[in-house]
Amino acid sequence: SRITPCRRPGIPSMDMTPPGHVYVMYHGTSKQIAVDIQRNGFKPSKDGMLGAGVYLSRDIRKVIKYPIGADDSDRMVLKVKVDVGKVKIIDAQGHDMQYNWHTKHGYDTAWVPPGVGMVNSDQEEDCVFDPKRITVLTMLKVSTMKM
Repeated sequence: SRITPCRRPGIPSMDMTPPGHVYVMYHGTSKQIAVDIQRNGFKPSKDGMLGAGVYLSRDIRKVIKYPIGADDSDRMVLKVKVDVGKVKIIDAQGHDMQYNWHTKHGYDTAWVPPGVGMVNSDQEEDCVFDPKRITVLTMLKVSTMKM
């Protein structure tokens, strides 16, 4: 018998996103780290909710809160272009590929859709394994942004 993956109604499958699909995304960080990223590129985290990679979101409202606890005057948002490659939807805590979507299954990006209850904000989140897929477009100061 064939196993059909569980999908939430209304959420399109991104599991088969064609290679070369590019999105504008955002990454929130401190001023110092933003400058370092612009000079030297992203350094992927070793772990996190989706395992190792660079954490981003297409929703700027999510990333302006980072780093958590920092003053707005020290927060920066990097607007980036991301070639997502092969994308795996991770839509529940404990998903069988939550941490090994890249290492065991060859996906380039893990995507948590908005509204699935995996993140406190209920906003979407992306984890890109290879930082070479990310190009910084510009740096934005959170303190001067109108939201």
